[in-house]
Amino acid sequence: MRASPSPARSLRALLGVLLTALAVVGTLMTSTAPAQADTTICEQFGSTTIQGRYVVQNNRWGTSATQCVTATDTGFRVTQADGSVPTNGAPKSYPSVFNGCHYTNCSPGTNLPAQISTISSAPSSISYGYVSGAVYNASYDIWLDPTPRTDGVNRTEIMIWFNRVGPIQPIGSPVGTASVGGRTWEVWSGSNGSNDVLSFVAPSAIGSWSFDVMDFVRATVARGMAQNNWYLTSVQAGFEPWQNGAGLAVNSFSSTVNTGGGTPGGPGTPVACKVSYATNVWSGGFTANVTVTNTGSATVDGWKLAFTLPSGQRITNSWNATVTPSSGAVTASGSGHTAQIAPGGSQTFGFQGSYSGTFAQPNGFSLNGTACTTA
Repeated sequence: MRASPSPARSLRALLGVLLTALAVVGTLMTSTAPAQADTTICEQFGSTTIQGRYVVQNNRWGTSATQCVTATDTGFRVTQADGSVPTNGAPKSYPSVFNGCHYTNCSPGTNLPAQISTISSAPSSISYGYVSGAVYNASYDIWLDPTPRTDGVNRTEIMIWFNRVGPIQPIGSPVGTASVGGRTWEVWSGSNGSNDVLSFVAPSAIGSWSFDVMDFVRATVARGMAQNNWYLTSVQAGFEPWQNGAGLAVNSFSSTVNTGGGTPGGPGTPVACKVSYATNVWSGGFTANVTVTNTGSATVDGWKLAFTLPSGQRITNSWNATVTPSSGAVTASGSGHTAQIAPGGSQTFGFQGSYSGTFAQPNGFSLNGTACTTA
């Protein structure tokens, strides 16, 4: 005959079964629970944080119609985009995700604002999701200012148009083309009344790209629209819709700003310089001899001189330096025994080119991101 279990043993057995069941349920809940619930924002300037390091903002400022964005683990999507505005004016909003500071709203852990001269690189990557039936651009907004301000409007805005859909155009007027980040862009320059705007427009849609934001910052400095002692305040990516826009998405976004890693005298490090630009011009052609003098106290190693050729000019060959591309915003680079410029020393290079219309000289020069005086 089997003995009956004691009340204490029965209670322990029951507790064991209950604990085992609870552990199984907990495991199931853990394995199926989302990492972070999506957050929908419909407030005009509402925002939320993703990944503990970026801010997603609704940023509706050009219309009273409803706009909502849903922040995801890796980006955001536009879930409602009512209303429209004329395509010959400003867009209705800029739903976006950013690293840095925007009207006192700073992303967690950001090291922006940071002085341009202290930034060695600013790698960023983006993956966009596009839709039909809307008028919009997909664009980066990169803000620069003479001071490390975190409120209000900055002095210079760099826009990178990854996609343009519909009869819209950047602020200002086209000023030529430029090769930046290994791609060719149509360049527009102008002012919206509050700040200067330099826009780089892709000739065809770019769905995703990884690049260095500083390539565009240095191209802006070379054009005289910023200085190396200015500050980068934010790196933003999103959309400017004019009509509709529901379904547009930033599938993923990343932005890092590396500071303090520059090589003395190398790219991104402040230098002092003077440029002499001597030309010999004939009908339809010219040569230019350029002397770059280091007026600072440190050796410039790996020098790059940036300048913009006037419209209609094209380089056919060069000597003592590599000059690329052949037109628009160009960069001359020293190599081998010409790669260094000692304090008080200089390097001279030259090139031959063609031109149409009236001949003119470049308006300014920038050595490793710092504007030079001209002799």
